[in-house]
Amino acid sequence: MDMVFVAGPSIDEGLLADLRAQVHGTVVVPGDTEYDSARRAWNLTVDQHPAVIVVARSAADVAAAVRFARTARVGIAVQSTGHGVVRPADDAVLIITSQMKEVCIDASTNTAWIEAGLKWGEVLVEAQAVGLTPLLGSSPGVGVVGYTLGGGMGWLARKYGLAADSVRYFEVVTANGEVIHASATENSDLFWGLRGGGGSFGVVTGMEIQLYPVTTVYGGSLIYPGENAKGALQFFREWIKTAPDELTSSIAIMNLPPLPTLPEFLRGQTVVMIHGCYSGPVEQGAVYVQPWLDWMQPMVNSFHPMPFLEVETISNDPRDPSPGYGSGVWLADLSDETIDLIVKYGVSVQGSSPIVKTEIRHAGGAISRVDAQASAYSHRDESLIMQMVSITPTAEAMQNSRQYMDTFKAAMAAHVTDRVYLNFLDGQEARDKTPNAYSADNYRRLMALKAKYDPDNLFSHSFNIPPAAKS
Repeated sequence: MDMVFVAGPSIDEGLLADLRAQVHGTVVVPGDTEYDSARRAWNLTVDQHPAVIVVARSAADVAAAVRFARTARVGIAVQSTGHGVVRPADDAVLIITSQMKEVCIDASTNTAWIEAGLKWGEVLVEAQAVGLTPLLGSSPGVGVVGYTLGGGMGWLARKYGLAADSVRYFEVVTANGEVIHASATENSDLFWGLRGGGGSFGVVTGMEIQLYPVTTVYGGSLIYPGENAKGALQFFREWIKTAPDELTSSIAIMNLPPLPTLPEFLRGQTVVMIHGCYSGPVEQGAVYVQPWLDWMQPMVNSFHPMPFLEVETISNDPRDPSPGYGSGVWLADLSDETIDLIVKYGVSVQGSSPIVKTEIRHAGGAISRVDAQASAYSHRDESLIMQMVSITPTAEAMQNSRQYMDTFKAAMAAHVTDRVYLNFLDGQEARDKTPNAYSADNYRRLMALKAKYDPDNLFSHSFNIPPAAKS
């Protein structure tokens, strides 16, 4: 059972005063001048109205906020950068960890201790200074913890696995407001659940992660005209069949808006982009890209040996907050029929598709070689995931994008699995499809874990994992 939530104005002023006395960070309530900026998420379509916002500076601040929420009988939501809001923090305590920025690199053990407020780019800079790298995603502007709790599939995934696989231990504030560690030897059941199970079990305030000896890669993008989408997808299908683990790649149909920040020849155009990162010897990376150049000369070829510090230039994901909607599915195949459907719905002809990006990422490799029972993350045998993203500046645009993606996925029903990767889903769809992200056994195990660590479902604003019923 969820806790009985109460509206913000009903919160006892005495409890609020006690919270302010305990917290070294900032406590913000409706009516404060900082309230509207503090409640904002990265996705500007999220319009949440927390009862109380706690901008924490330490795990002790987080623990105080959790104890306050339990006493006040309100739920808890957590965000750092504001990416990946699954359920808005309405009438809840919103704990913001963005001020918790400690990072400590230990080059002797190839590890890093990182606090929950860090973005991956901040960790990357520190790690690269000693010739190491974390398993960040395509955008260094994403927060370290939320990305990792959902799995974390970046440009080194086929070589080194998921970000969740690299965690050595978590520092966690439990639903009782206690600070504990979760590792392979301490609270190991919670350690299992946090690696892929999301933030439904506590507030992760920091983690120690494994780092990897990568400093230079062969990476970049190829751009072809949209009219070549079908041929490019067919070529991609054959190309990845012999891809080594060192090569992580994707192919995307992009319906580019007419933005002045884009090169003139790309404004308002539909193009196909092949992104890739090869983490082996750079001269060998060029060999793997050459078949594309033999197939067809691209409009743009940005592949080159690059310092891993420049990895964000491969995808060039947006850094600034924007309104959007996204969804994703694991593909069962990449047959010609599947490709025809992807082209039909992904390519915009005179505004026929509201989708800006339809991207297929190649998974597998090291991800698939981790024992299926090692962590909560499931479906390691899947190899191709399709993500769709729209820009939704209005409610009408949001509704149109949702309906269009639902129609797209329905048309693809025979060519997709019923499984999902929660980091690629937004809002209510992520909550509705949470069970689909896990094997049946893993989901039952997660519900049992929830019943142990958060039986009142205080942390109900992450993935939808309810406590198992008492037997």
